[in-house]
Amino acid sequence: MNDINNLLKQYLDYLELEKNRSIKTRENYERYLKSFIKFGDIKKVEDIDINKVMQFRLWLARKDNNGKKLKRITQSYYVIAIRTFLKFLAKKDYKVLSPDKIELPKITRRQIEIIEYQELERLLNAPDTTTMRGLRDKAILETLFSTGLRVSELCNLGRYFNLERGEIAVRGKGEKIRVVFLSDTAKNSIKKYLDKRSDVLDCLFISLSKEIKKKENKNPKVIGKITPRATQRLIDFYKRKAGITKNITPHQIRHQFATDLLMNGADIRSVQELLGHSNISTTQIYTHITNKQLKEIHGAFHSKRRKGG
Repeated sequence: MNDINNLLKQYLDYLELEKNRSIKTRENYERYLKSFIKFGDIKKVEDIDINKVMQFRLWLARKDNNGKKLKRITQSYYVIAIRTFLKFLAKKDYKVLSPDKIELPKITRRQIEIIEYQELERLLNAPDTTTMRGLRDKAILETLFSTGLRVSELCNLGRYFNLERGEIAVRGKGEKIRVVFLSDTAKNSIKKYLDKRSDVLDCLFISLSKEIKKKENKNPKVIGKITPRATQRLIDFYKRKAGITKNITPHQIRHQFATDLLMNGADIRSVQELLGHSNISTTQIYTHITNKQLKEIHGAFHSKRRKGG
């Protein structure tokens, strides 16, 4: 059948089953492509032409999304979805517009901001480890910095693993498994936190109720697995407590992890593996930060004899 909706479903099934893309990726691609199909009033593959693609791109560049224009990076996701859909159709021997005729927009990647090492230390040491909540939060912060996990990966960690060994198998994007490693500090923080827990939940990091009345030796009620939003809130809390004015997110701690490795001599392929990046180009966004170190070396050692002149 040449019906576009039927072909779209085939493509989305192909993404999920053959390309091993996550349900979230499938949902995003479905949204991008349905938007294009509706805009172009596309009923069959022959309706897709370069003019409709260009008009759609102009519309994306100009339209407001809840009062805000779409970012260039978001616009590129729509274009990538159209290109890969066309590649799928061509592979199935449909006569379609060549994907190569659709150029991807040039994206200027935003510079990654990192905090100073002293600020990072203040953040990691901000939780009050005399309380259950503080022990959990200390373990979360140390685990994020030790492993470079995405916040969704952190929230999905299981409780039962070999803590002494300090290795955790993580299911990341596209259901890919990778191994991450815990520092001695992270292992110690997790042990103290787990020793304090009395629940039987399988998740490593739990969500705790807000304490209304403080009772001696009484832990807050466990209400399930911690969420990404709750993780962001606790980082915001400790950021303020540590006197840090810069914005800090769980993903920024992932940036800190990567840059810390590179600045201390790790090769980029190893960092790629630890972060779970499919493409080395994604990892290379960190190189501009480590290049600052080269600049400092250049300034410290180059043409020193001329400074007096």
